[in-house]
Amino acid sequence: MAPESSWWQTAVVYQVYIRSFADGDGDGIGDIKGLAVRLPYLAALGVDAIWINPWYPSPMADAGYDVADYRDIEPAYGTLDEAQALIAEAHGLGIRVILDIVPNHTSDRHAWFRAALEGDPAAAERYHFRPGRGAHGDLPPNDWQSVFGGPAWTRVATGPLKGQWYLHLFAPGQPDLNWDNGEVRDEFEDILAFWFDRGVDGFRIDVAHGLIKAPGLPDGAQADTAQTMLQVEGAHPAWDQDGVHEIYRGWRRVADRYSPERIFIAEAWVPSNERLARYLRPDELHTAFQFDFLRSPWRADALRSVIDDAIGSAASVGAPPTWVLSNHDVTRTVTRFSRSQPEHLIETDWERARWAGEEPDHALGRRRARAAALIQLALPGTAYVYQGEELALEEIEDLPAEVRQDPTWAQSGFTDVGRDGCRIPLPWNDDDRTYGFAADPAAVTWLPQPGHWAQHSVEAQDRDPDSTLNLYRAALKLRPALWRDAGEVKWLDAGAGVAAFERGGAQCWVNTGTESVDLPAGTSVALASWPGVDTVLPPDTAVWLRTAG
Repeated sequence: MAPESSWWQTAVVYQVYIRSFADGDGDGIGDIKGLAVRLPYLAALGVDAIWINPWYPSPMADAGYDVADYRDIEPAYGTLDEAQALIAEAHGLGIRVILDIVPNHTSDRHAWFRAALEGDPAAAERYHFRPGRGAHGDLPPNDWQSVFGGPAWTRVATGPLKGQWYLHLFAPGQPDLNWDNGEVRDEFEDILAFWFDRGVDGFRIDVAHGLIKAPGLPDGAQADTAQTMLQVEGAHPAWDQDGVHEIYRGWRRVADRYSPERIFIAEAWVPSNERLARYLRPDELHTAFQFDFLRSPWRADALRSVIDDAIGSAASVGAPPTWVLSNHDVTRTVTRFSRSQPEHLIETDWERARWAGEEPDHALGRRRARAAALIQLALPGTAYVYQGEELALEEIEDLPAEVRQDPTWAQSGFTDVGRDGCRIPLPWNDDDRTYGFAADPAAVTWLPQPGHWAQHSVEAQDRDPDSTLNLYRAALKLRPALWRDAGEVKWLDAGAGVAAFERGGAQCWVNTGTESVDLPAGTSVALASWPGVDTVLPPDTAVWLRTAG
């Protein structure tokens, strides 16, 4: 196991959705040059590392998660030399760099898949090609559904494999790799080494639970719910198969060859924290996202239950818990907390339907999101912050149909708006057409920015001492001294609607109820999520307290 002092056990990691972070060449698309210019902003924010979404060459069938070449840089983002320089610049500012690796599938433009379609049998074995069912083979090989909507199979129309079907659990442009093939395993271990040799500090693993499929690719037991990566009510033969763990043992052996240490973070949507803990055994991955925290409704009892479960499961294998409130795949925190809250963990698709017609109260959502941030940053382990959360940006839900680019939109038959609303380019200033996102203020951003975001820009929030940006800066500055080595969570008796815990010489209180509550005597406010908190904690507010001892 890694030593107690390992940076990743207590880090705050900032997620850079590079396409929407900052545009350095003026074409309306974020890039490495723009990210490099904004590195001082991230250093001043106080983060320990950045996680960069895929920056590899890609035809962008799924915003870069369809990778055509894992050892190069997408030309719209820059060059390999620029990437190498960025890593060095980040390290010079004390910021580690984590990349995204996409091992479940490649792009259909990847050299391997092109070779397969041209008749190379060895290349075809690296994917899942199957004959169809039915008298003429015109039905998909099984009942699996794509996460983005529709069947998870596409039939080859021409060439040596004409009539065969290939598996794609996501878009048709993302054919799934066959991880029972030794060449696939060797290739990805070499890809990891390629980037580790260039100074990359670790990888976030996309769809970490999806690499191994059940033998024979049988029909799913839940054909009606196979369209989600989240297994709410049982297993599916495409997800969380036991064989995946041997792959990660091999990856860990690659990482362990390097010093300073290289680390992995798993995106693994599994049915329980007990299943998640299997990915975090000492010879496998280092950390995994705790998605139940993201899915928790704004209710004190739910938050407490999720926190206890996550900490306990991670501790069972000696790993730190990892907390995330938002990312590039889910509704932004502000909007999620802007509507009525269910009694159960939030299921995105179901909740979206339930919330239809319910107007969001973004002022309320912002207040709750600020409070949630203080909970997240007070907990033991690692915290991930998605770009724009520090600005309290909301989901843009009213994008015109013609600008939507998420493949979910088309593959669902234009019924699921998908994830574009949380991927809007960031506002940096309040006085030009792109809010400072693009080097050329006349540029057209790849997704349109809303007209009211000037007030939420970095520049506007710099001027406001009570802004969400300045709250995050204060929290990240205070966090190391107050919480980093504070020990275990000890829950306090705080009454209905309130969750409160103590760690070391500090306490975190959050009021999810409708009435104000008195804060305990003998404490002083170190930081509050809302201005003016002293001895009474208002609703939808969190506070960090120092105890007299």
